[in-house]
Amino acid sequence: MAAASPAKKLQDEVTCSICLDYFEDPVMIVECGHNFCRGCITENCRGSGCSASCPECRHLFSWKNLKPNRQLKNIVETAKQLSLQLDNSSETESMCKAHQKPLTLFCKTDESLLCQVCERSQVHRSHAVVPTEEAAAHYKKKLWKDLENLKEERNQIQSAKSNGVKPSQELLKEIQAKSQEIVSEFQQKQKVLKEEEELQLSKLRDLQKEIERKRDDYASKFVDEISYITDLIGDVEKKEKQPANEFLQNIKSTMVRCNKSKFQCPADPDTSDMKKRLNLFCQERTSQHSSSRECRENMLRPKWIKENVLLDPETAHPRYVVSPDWKSVSWGDVRQQFPYNPKRFQRVRGVLGWEGFTSGKHYWTVDVGDGDYWAVGVARESVERVEEIDLEPDEGIWAIGRYGDQYKALTSPPTLLEVEEEPTEIQVSLNYDAGIVHFYDAEDRTRLFTFPSVDFEGEKIFPFFRIVDSSTVLNLYS
Repeated sequence: MAAASPAKKLQDEVTCSICLDYFEDPVMIVECGHNFCRGCITENCRGSGCSASCPECRHLFSWKNLKPNRQLKNIVETAKQLSLQLDNSSETESMCKAHQKPLTLFCKTDESLLCQVCERSQVHRSHAVVPTEEAAAHYKKKLWKDLENLKEERNQIQSAKSNGVKPSQELLKEIQAKSQEIVSEFQQKQKVLKEEEELQLSKLRDLQKEIERKRDDYASKFVDEISYITDLIGDVEKKEKQPANEFLQNIKSTMVRCNKSKFQCPADPDTSDMKKRLNLFCQERTSQHSSSRECRENMLRPKWIKENVLLDPETAHPRYVVSPDWKSVSWGDVRQQFPYNPKRFQRVRGVLGWEGFTSGKHYWTVDVGDGDYWAVGVARESVERVEEIDLEPDEGIWAIGRYGDQYKALTSPPTLLEVEEEPTEIQVSLNYDAGIVHFYDAEDRTRLFTFPSVDFEGEKIFPFFRIVDSSTVLNLYS
C-alpha cells in the first residue's frame, strides 16, 4: 500500500484535467501555473481572442504566456514507463528473454530487471540486487521529490514575476488617478467659464431686445406716411403720361393731394438711457473680467502638488547608503568604490532627488529625526558635483540645515534660525514660477525660512539632501 499511494499521486500529476489522459506536449499557463495538453487547451478555448480563462481555476491568461513544460514532458514519459512496468507485473510478470523466468529482481548497479538465474550469473553476482517492488518504491520516491522541486521552482518564478511587475502596476495606478484628476479639474474650469459666458450674453440679449423694441416703435410711425407718398408718386407719374383731356380731369384734386401739409417727423428716440446702460454693462464687465480673470488665473495657476520624491543613487556621495526603495539615505562605514559618473557628488556630501522640476508648485516632507548634522532644500541641475563648494545660492543650492545645536539657512553668510522646538519633519516647498523656496516645520506648519525672488533661469531644479555623519538618517515620506 505504501508503494501504491505515491504511484497514484504521480498518476494524477501527469494527467491532463481536460482529456483525463497522460499529457501530450504539455504547456503551462504562466499566470496560474496549471498544465494542459497543448491540443486540449487550444480546442477548449478556441475563439477566445487574445486571452482566455484557465479551464481549472478560471484565471484569465494570455495566449503568449502559454509556455512548453519540458520537465513535465520528461516526467510523463518516465511515468508511462513505470506504469507499464507496474501493469505488466500486476497482470503477468515479465519474463526474462534469456531464461524464461519471471523478472522479479532489479539490479541497482546496471538499473535493469533480472530473474533469479540472472542474479546468480557472473555478470550480476557482485551487483546490488533488490526485489522489483523495493526498487520501484525507491524510484517513485525520488521521482516524487523531483516533481516537488519542480513545483517549488515554478512557485518561485511566479513570485519573482509578481514582485517584479508590482512597482510598475502601482505607478500605472498613480498615472491613471492623476489623469482622472486632470480631466475632472479641467471639466470644472470649463463649466465655470461656460456659466460666466451665458451670464454675460444673457445681459446683452436683454439690452438688445429693448433697443430693438424702441427702434421698431419709432420706425412704425413712418410706415403709413411713406406708403401714402409712394402711392401718390405712382399716381402722378401715371397721370403725366395721359393725353391732355384725360390729364386735366380731376387735376385740382391731384394738386391738392400733392400740396397737402408736410409730414411732421417724430422726435428721434431717446437712446441715452440705453447707452448709459451699455456703458455701465461694459464697466461692470471690465471689473468682472478682471475679477474673473484673476479667478481663472487662480484656477489655471498650478496647484501645490505633493511629490513622492525618490533619491537618485547615481548622484549619492560614495559614503552614502541609499535604501533599496530610494526613500532614505544613511552614512556608510566605508567609502564605496563606484565607476566614474559625472552625476555623482565626489567631495560635496549630498544626494539629489530622482525627478527635477522646471515649472509649477511642488512640496515634499523629509523626516530628519533627531540627527545633528543635515541639510535639505533644492539645487540646480548644474550644481558642481566633483569639486568642493560652499552650500549657498551662488553655487546653485537653496537649503536649511542643522549643525550641532544650531539651525541655519544656508545663505552667504549663513542665517541663524530661531527655532522654539526642534523640528523632526521638514517640508520643502518649491514655487518654481514665482522663484520662491519655503521651509516649514511639517508638524505645526511653522515657517522656518524663505528664499524669495530666486531666478532659476529656466534650469531644472532637484530636491537636495545632505548628511555628514552616522548621527542622521533622512527618510522621505510618500
